[in-house]
Amino acid sequence: MIRAKNLSISFSGREIFSEGNFIINAREKLGLIGRNGSGKSTFLKLILQKLEPDEGAVEIPRGYRIGHLEQHINFTHETVLEEICSILPENREHEGWKGENILYGLGFTYDDLYKDPKRFSGGYQVKLNLAKLLLMEPQMLLLDEPTNYLDIHSIRWLKEFLQDWRGELILITHDRAFMDSVITHTLLIHRNSFKKVPGNTQGLREKIAAEEEIYEKTRVNEEKQRQKTQEWIDRFKAKASMASRAQSRAKMLEKQEVKEKLVDVATLDFKFTHSPYGSKENMIEVDGLAFSYNTNHRLINNLSFKVENGDKICVIGKNGKGKSTLLKLLTQELKPLHGNVKTNPKVEIGYFGQMNIDRLNPNLTVYEELQKVDERLPQTRVRQVCGNMMFSSDLANKKISILSGGEKSRVMLGKILLKGANLLLLDEPTNHLDMESCESLLEAIKSFEGSVITVTHDEHFLHEIANKLVIFDNNKTFTFEDSYEFFLKRIGWSES
Repeated sequence: MIRAKNLSISFSGREIFSEGNFIINAREKLGLIGRNGSGKSTFLKLILQKLEPDEGAVEIPRGYRIGHLEQHINFTHETVLEEICSILPENREHEGWKGENILYGLGFTYDDLYKDPKRFSGGYQVKLNLAKLLLMEPQMLLLDEPTNYLDIHSIRWLKEFLQDWRGELILITHDRAFMDSVITHTLLIHRNSFKKVPGNTQGLREKIAAEEEIYEKTRVNEEKQRQKTQEWIDRFKAKASMASRAQSRAKMLEKQEVKEKLVDVATLDFKFTHSPYGSKENMIEVDGLAFSYNTNHRLINNLSFKVENGDKICVIGKNGKGKSTLLKLLTQELKPLHGNVKTNPKVEIGYFGQMNIDRLNPNLTVYEELQKVDERLPQTRVRQVCGNMMFSSDLANKKISILSGGEKSRVMLGKILLKGANLLLLDEPTNHLDMESCESLLEAIKSFEGSVITVTHDEHFLHEIANKLVIFDNNKTFTFEDSYEFFLKRIGWSES
């Protein structure tokens, strides 16, 4: 059991949360939710004693084991198997088989166990970090965005693992469906306060919104009543016959609690700027495409498909199979071994790539980075997009170098907004965004009048937007001209 007692913390005079009081009981699995910057990661650091609160405490039983999924990658052994077994204490050295089973569940093969962990893709390195954590067998798991860079198969395995987990859990994720399938309770950080409720996140936002609507109506009615009372006091306080009653009402008015007006909570609210596509021809025609980074294995072989105006195409499959590579081929950042990509000259592409975040200039401010898109853009337009991306007022003057991963993702999305496009190429755009921002992004994609090609492992996104699929499965790349739901019914995944 963990107890938060009068927990308060602030940074640079800004209150993050105050007077937090709640208990995490045995076997409870908590989904920790709140907007970016609300204090979710700060709370995890308080549990891990990496931060000290301004007031109050997080009370943790002596000897209680907490496992935290580290975002920092640091491998020190020559093989994957040696790396995962390195965390076992002497009395558990014989339990390496448990580590192997975890690795298999996360998509590693037998041959992978004897490869250098530093040579794997970022997604597989995250999986190895997760495997090391699970092998520690802690009593509580702290998972901060564990599905980032995991593919559909690994996410499904992790979901089943956490559903069967018999210890405590605190989970932060942008994937609402994943969270709701795992947790027993929801812990919300909202308006600098904690609110713990049984059950998952379903309906919680609507409940909070309804409560705040009632609060605001009550506040307005009470304010009107106060004004009426004050007018009565002002009218009769000078009359001798009414002075005592007026004084009594004045004292009563002073004692009444005055409800503060709720400050608007910043939200990601935007629409992609659509540049009209003045052609009846296909936007892109891919014919016989083949590509490999080495001669031993082709990532893509004989792939052909067409992108029509208005298509919403999702690219799906395991990590390391070539999905991001396909987007680079479509933008001609890479050249194919065989085949060709024919792009209509009227196509205007907005490209959000996994590695594009690293291309942001760390020395520029958010405003300066967005203005780079087109120096001719009026300041009001750039400021408007800054606001849409939750960088209003002074926040637009933050340096790129100090931004979080989620904030950098919003800057990249802002650049696409300013540029305008009729074809969006989005490579796992939900990574690093909070739950509400992901839902805003989903609505923006659905309402976009042009075409979208997105790499995603989010099955909720797949069900909501895909009308065509490009599938990497069983060492093949092929297309499916229908929804994700029908793909699962008619074909399904060959790889488990």
